[in-house]
Amino acid sequence: MTLPTNLNHVATADDLQKIISENDNVMVCCGRMGPMCVPVYGIMEEIQNEYNHVKFYDMAFDSPEAHIIRNLPECQGFAGLPFTVYYKNGKVAKATSSIQDMDQVTDILNNEFAK
Repeated sequence: MTLPTNLNHVATADDLQKIISENDNVMVCCGRMGPMCVPVYGIMEEIQNEYNHVKFYDMAFDSPEAHIIRNLPECQGFAGLPFTVYYKNGKVAKATSSIQDMDQVTDILNNEFAK
């Protein structure tokens, strides 16, 4: 199950573990093709070439494999989609839920993944 975005896709929990173990900075937007999620994917697509030191991925929220994000302690209490998780050196650096705008996303990227 993949989302129709121009991002790289995370298909399985094992894939995500491999991605975060092999890359220092990873942003994963776990959602659906809904009105709160699509703008976040669009932001990620727009800025992925500017942030070469960050790997951008999407993951389908309704996939059974998305438990790896849905069950994170940092995502407990989240109600709105998407769940967006920022991994630094294999650990969760930041997690957000619901729609984000360009400034919110780039502030997190600049703070958590400073070059």
